[in-house]
Amino acid sequence: MTLPAGWTARRPTLDDVPAILAVVHAADVFAVGYPDFDDEDVKAALTAPFTDPTRDSWVASDPEGTLVAWATVDNPTGVGREFLEVYVDPERGAELRAPLLARMLDRIAERAAERGLPALTARVSVFAPETGWAVEVAEAGFTRAKRYVAMSRSLAHLPAEPPPPPGVTVRPLRGDDEAELREFYRIFDIAFRDTPDYEPVGFDQWRDQLRLFGTTWDEWFVAEVDGAPAGVLQSSDQALDRNEGWVRSLSVLPAYRRRGVGAALLWRAFTVYAAKGRESAGLGVDLANPTVPVTLYQSVGLREVRWTDMYELVVPAADV
Repeated sequence: MTLPAGWTARRPTLDDVPAILAVVHAADVFAVGYPDFDDEDVKAALTAPFTDPTRDSWVASDPEGTLVAWATVDNPTGVGREFLEVYVDPERGAELRAPLLARMLDRIAERAAERGLPALTARVSVFAPETGWAVEVAEAGFTRAKRYVAMSRSLAHLPAEPPPPPGVTVRPLRGDDEAELREFYRIFDIAFRDTPDYEPVGFDQWRDQLRLFGTTWDEWFVAEVDGAPAGVLQSSDQALDRNEGWVRSLSVLPAYRRRGVGAALLWRAFTVYAAKGRESAGLGVDLANPTVPVTLYQSVGLREVRWTDMYELVVPAADV
């Protein structure tokens, strides 16, 4: 699919980061109501270990030469699904989404062939206000796979942290302790093994990726039951620009579920966030995850604030 007459596309470089960020901010404000990216996020996307911007990314400009769109592929593990992002300035570049998506799907077919795979599954996200994008994604052959929900609660007038259930203790992670960090990962890995979309990456790669989300260790917690490690909570710095504490992952070993461990971890995180002056706490929920009932989050005061649908398409490998 070609671009409209007078519009141009090329591969991005790091010199394009400010212009790309302006496009992403415009797209974010339309989709979720606030900018959700910074320049370091753009740089990280352009230099990700499994993304080559000279082959896996495009930027497009209007006839006046203003950059108004950016498309890229992300595969944080180097295996499994390919996540496509097509950002456009909704006021100036909406007509570029479909042709850029088509180009990216062609690239996914090439990536499948390069990896010696018969096909790859591509995924794209659609936020509630993006009704036009939802139509274009469906016309390209995607079907909806699942829905994610963002939940949040105010930390103003937060009640005192309730005592944990008998035998349950919660403490901060000792992030400078290699053995403790490995134990944290072990619990996280086991807890998510029964999640349909989970892609294990191994401890070393998981640790390398922590820099993307921040390592404020006093906001990471370990829960023990009668002295045995039972659950962990990882916080992220991704919402600090909104003065919001963010729970990136909550993991409880199967043997200790439904015993108040998850709630105890959440209450400890909320209490620490509030003590630091955060205005709210939030997290994202995969509604297809059978191990994390929304009722747990509702019980600690979290409420849905928006949703995102994930669409997917199996892309056959290109002929080589």
